[in-house]
Amino acid sequence: MQAIRIHETGGPEKLRQEEIPLPTPGAGEVRIRIEAAGINYIDTYQRAGLYPVTLPHTLGSEAAGVVTAIGAGVEGFRVGDRVASAKVAGAYAAEALVATAQLVRVPDGIETRTAAALLLQGMTAHYLACDTFPLKSGDTALVHAAAGGVGLLLVQIAKLRGARVLGTVGTEEKAKLARAAGADEVCLYTKEDFTAAARRFTSGRGVDVVYDSVGKDTFAGSIDSLRPRGTMVTFGNSSGPVPAFAPLLLSQKGSLFITRPTLGHYTATPEELQARAGELFAWLKAGKLSVRIGATFPLAQAAEAHRALEGRKTTGKVLLVVGEGK
Repeated sequence: MQAIRIHETGGPEKLRQEEIPLPTPGAGEVRIRIEAAGINYIDTYQRAGLYPVTLPHTLGSEAAGVVTAIGAGVEGFRVGDRVASAKVAGAYAAEALVATAQLVRVPDGIETRTAAALLLQGMTAHYLACDTFPLKSGDTALVHAAAGGVGLLLVQIAKLRGARVLGTVGTEEKAKLARAAGADEVCLYTKEDFTAAARRFTSGRGVDVVYDSVGKDTFAGSIDSLRPRGTMVTFGNSSGPVPAFAPLLLSQKGSLFITRPTLGHYTATPEELQARAGELFAWLKAGKLSVRIGATFPLAQAAEAHRALEGRKTTGKVLLVVGEGK
């Protein structure tokens, strides 16, 4: 079968399409024929070497498709089921293995590509808004990259929970998308200092929480955007890792809290995974949540997909379309 792998770390040119053996599911695993795979920043971090992986490595962890084979001891899934997962073992491929503990069934009425676009970034937005800093009515949140895959979903979920949202974006086109998602105000950071915008948004007090997936370029300004005892949630590094800092900074800036969460700790059990994914699917079917697929690329153009994502040329979700299906 065809797969996209890296044999050494570096730029998008390190991605190689090659033939590899069809994997055999072990105990508690299924094999799925992948119809669409999500492109995520973690894939670029692994490709570049920021997050080490064993080489050679088939990239990708998020996909949706159809079960084609079942390993020993599997219950609750059968060949032909439409499924999705954010913990696929090498999603940039025609087929891949998934542990059933990390697998969800795609409900009727939801297209497979939509499920692929929703799961990882949707569950990330869900845990950020519902658990890491559980937003409630009247809270104020600053969401960076508000027109990105996580950002558009996070803005919508924050509004569902009653929060007021200030989003940051880099272009007028992205500003329109963030507003359409429900952002109360949008800061075009190429024209305005977002810290000043956050202070104005809160009548000088500072926001209750900052959700920051950008990292190095926005960290200092995000800290300065918070109210006393506010919470800084840093969950990505699209501009590079956050620089080292002394914990004393947090007291100097208002006895702040800081956390660096990751999805795996918020889907640690099958029950939590199913509950989080189930609520997302329910919101989607009820029309309370929408998913924007901003760009699709065939498997052979995975390098171009990485360039588009890293160049901040995309909005919403970027997908690799691998097999047949909607």
